[in-house]
Amino acid sequence: FEAIAGYGLGGSSIALFGRVGGGIYTKAADVGADLSGKNDYGLDEDDYRNPACIADNVGDNVGDIAGMGADLFGSFAESTCAALVLASSSPDLENLWSALMYPVLISSTGIFVGLVTLSLMNCIYPVKNMPDVEKALKGVLVISTALMTPVVIALSKYCLPERFSMGEGYEDVQWWYCAM
Repeated sequence: FEAIAGYGLGGSSIALFGRVGGGIYTKAADVGADLSGKNDYGLDEDDYRNPACIADNVGDNVGDIAGMGADLFGSFAESTCAALVLASSSPDLENLWSALMYPVLISSTGIFVGLVTLSLMNCIYPVKNMPDVEKALKGVLVISTALMTPVVIALSKYCLPERFSMGEGYEDVQWWYCAM
């Protein structure tokens, strides 16, 4: 499980470079738009008559999306790897394959629950006007919580032993603690 800890560290490093890389492209487009518009034509930074304004907005969006994607990947890799390393360090769980795969199963079922959530969201909370967006976002949170909660409870019951030890001070952990 040393390799898994290394993967988590590598995921953090890649996320850092993805965040910085997105920022570099954003700054390059921003500076180019400013120089071209202000110095050559005397236009404001976000003036619609400046063609470089489009490049500036695209650069901002690419930087933001790359940064958010990198942050999500970093968080996902780190939390999954941390849970795997914790499970492998427990004497009661290290020889139980289902307990070792518990964090991976939660993550993978979460992908399917997310897809079902998006399908249901289009039926329950259709977005037709701008005010509907906030209601739909809150609805996605409610739907995904309602769908994922029984999945996590079932995975906890199936994958973990009734009682197990996580080390000194945590000798009597029950399976349902992990579902909370």
